[in-house]
Amino acid sequence: MAKRAIFEEVDQAERPAAKGGVIDAARRGSRWAARAWLIVLFALVVVMIAVGGLTRLTDSGLSITEWRPVSGALPPMSDEAWEAEFELYRAIPEYELQNKGMSLSEFKVIYWWEWGHRQLGRVIGLVWALGFAWLLLSKKMPVGWTGRFALLGALGGLQGAIGWWMVSSGLTGTMLDVASYRLATHLGLAFVILSLIAWYVLSMSRPEAALLQARRDRDAALMRWGSVLIGFSLFQIVWGALVAGIDAGLWVRDWPTMHGGVFPVGMWEMEPLLRNVIDNPGTVQWFHRIWGYLLAVVIVAAWWRARRSAYRATRAAFLWLIPAVFVQMVLGIVTVLEGVPIQWAILHQFGAVVLICLAVRARHRAKYPLSQSVRA
Repeated sequence: MAKRAIFEEVDQAERPAAKGGVIDAARRGSRWAARAWLIVLFALVVVMIAVGGLTRLTDSGLSITEWRPVSGALPPMSDEAWEAEFELYRAIPEYELQNKGMSLSEFKVIYWWEWGHRQLGRVIGLVWALGFAWLLLSKKMPVGWTGRFALLGALGGLQGAIGWWMVSSGLTGTMLDVASYRLATHLGLAFVILSLIAWYVLSMSRPEAALLQARRDRDAALMRWGSVLIGFSLFQIVWGALVAGIDAGLWVRDWPTMHGGVFPVGMWEMEPLLRNVIDNPGTVQWFHRIWGYLLAVVIVAAWWRARRSAYRATRAAFLWLIPAVFVQMVLGIVTVLEGVPIQWAILHQFGAVVLICLAVRARHRAKYPLSQSVRA
């Protein structure tokens, strides 16, 4: 027999190397599966935001005048069905006041935009339901995440109801478009859902143990800055929806001035006074511009504070917000100067998606800093 060290256990040489158990493997797999599912949802919501923007820009949002969550999944399948849909559209104010004389072929163009928008909403709901059910039934749901994933489904259902609440505002009276504040609510909730998914993806990208360990080194002050950035960005996005809802981008087309001055013409002419903040195109665009400047200042201030972080990834996360907000401001300016062409308007909306996701990422890095070498 070979000689043994004086402190060596008798059976140490024969003991096999420790391996992860079934529970560890299942948890790793569940987080991977949940992350993949969330990424698909994230991509679908981004596409949904773009399609929704195009639906608004093409004035297609009122082409379907009924809310049929199930039967509406099928488009008109015959000439008679198309005529029936067209007849419903001809009964609303938008047709009478703006599109009177529209042909059936022209109606089909706007109908397909709105149908595609609603169909994509159904697809997102189905993807959520299938993924959620699979995680539950296969017992691969990450520990403690059932409620958070269920919240996404509840918010998605609420979003569908708000979408119809928005559309219904343009079907009566003398409305040519949906109510701007309802449009802002609809878009704002879409970005809230997107932000939650982005946060969940970042959390699912790391083991639970790593998150718990990283949380011990969180920067509470920098987390507050991240919360402020997310709140400021969401507010600016909602205000941008108000701009889109009343076509305020077409009202003032000069920059940095407005109608040649600091303030637009007739900024407070509506009665009551507070109505100007929502319905006056010049006033709405003025506030959108001012809040954009303020958001840029807050981002720079947050980055300045983040420079003191000991974590390189955290500093970089806040730094990336500076070029993002600069590009977004340039896109907004060009969109206004060019008269709100569809391509520039959609790029501006996509810039908002990038900005809010970077803000979410910055706060996540502040709460769960990435580990780095001692030398770094």
